[in-house]
This record gives sequence, structure tokens and C-alpha cells, in this order.
Amino acid sequence: MYATQALNQLVPLAKEVDDNKVTPGVLGFLVFAALAVGVWLLMKSMNRHMGKIDFEEAPDPASEETTPAAVAPGKK
Repeated sequence: MYATQALNQLVPLAKEVDDNKVTPGVLGFLVFAALAVGVWLLMKSMNRHMGKIDFEEAPDPASEETTPAAVAPGKK
């Protein structure tokens, strides 16, 4: 199918749009795009801040008691 044939078949469908129907339009798209850009910038900033964190987990005191090094030599 050629592009001109597809276009000729889609033109009548475009004319069936109801003029009384409320749609978001260009303003709705711009608001949605602005929100998407804002979320993207916030995620980028969060990733940058999370990358700066130097976190070392403290050893669990309960696991230290059960390790073989913590057990006294005579209590095996």
C-alpha cells in the first residue's frame, strides 16, 4: 500500500471528529511534557545525590557471636 492511498483512506476518518468533544489539546500536552521533564530532572538529581553517599554497613552483632572466631577454643 502506498502512502498516498493510506492518506486518502485516513482523511475521511479525520473528518468524523466531533467538534463538541472536549480534548486536552496542545495545553494538555505541554503540561504533561513539563511534568515529565520535571520528573526526569528530579530523578537525575536523586541519582547524583545517591552516588555521593558512602555507606558501609555495620557488622551485625548477632552474627559475630556465632562465627567460629568468636567461640572460645575449649567450647567446641
